[in-house]
Amino acid sequence: MAKRPLFIPNTNAIGVTIKEIDFIWYSGYSIIQKQKSIKSMHDNALKLGYANILEISTKSPENIGSQLSAFNLSATSLIKSKKFTVEVAFQSSKIFEKGGPYLDILETDSRSAKKDLRLKTSGKLVGFRFFGRDFPLDPPTYFYDWLYINTLMKNNDLFSRFMKFKAFTDIEFNPKKSINCQAYSAALFASMLYHGIVINDIKDPIKFLEFNKNEYQSRRKDKNIDDYKLFE
Repeated sequence: MAKRPLFIPNTNAIGVTIKEIDFIWYSGYSIIQKQKSIKSMHDNALKLGYANILEISTKSPENIGSQLSAFNLSATSLIKSKKFTVEVAFQSSKIFEKGGPYLDILETDSRSAKKDLRLKTSGKLVGFRFFGRDFPLDPPTYFYDWLYINTLMKNNDLFSRFMKFKAFTDIEFNPKKSINCQAYSAALFASMLYHGIVINDIKDPIKFLEFNKNEYQSRRKDKNIDDYKLFE
C-alpha cells in the first residue's frame, strides 16, 4: 500500500484541499506499472466521493495529462522567441551560492535540464531569476506555481480542456522527497479561475502572490502535510 496526495481546487476561497489517498502501489518503472498505481489511486479516491480526476504526469493514461506534465508543457518566450518546457525554465532559473542561473540549460530538453550536474554542485539554492525578474524561495512553491500556471495559460487548447476536471494527481510526486508539484499548481490555477481572477492579474507575479497569500500561509500552518514541513 502507498499514500499520495489528491489535489482539489477550493471553491470557498482561493486554495487547494489536499487529501491523502491510500492505494495499492505496483512496483516497477514501466508505464504499465505506473498506470496500474494511478488506477488504484483514482478508484479509491472515487470511493471517497472524488470524481473527474486527472493524472498530470508523463505516465498519465490520458493524453492531456501527459501534455500538462512539466516535462512536456511548453511555451515560447516573447523575449527570445524560444520554446522551452516548464521543467527547463524552472531548472535554468535556479540561483545558488556558487553559481547560476545557468541559462544555457534553456538550450536542452527537460530530462537533461533536471540532471544537469551543476544543480547539485553549486551549493545552497538561494532564489530564482526568470528573464531578469527575481523570485524568492519563500513561499517555497511560489515561483514554480507562477511559472507552471503562466505556461499553461499560453496553451489555449489545454487551458480550456483541463478545466473540466475537478481534482488532480501526480503519481511521480512524493511529498517526502520534493515540494513542487504540477498537480498542485494545476489545482491552484483552477481555484483562481473559479474565483474570477483575471488572466492579466495571474500574469503579474506580485498580484499572483497577493491572491495566494492566505493559501500559502495556511499550508505553512498545516503540520500534517509532509511536503510543507520544509516551511519550518
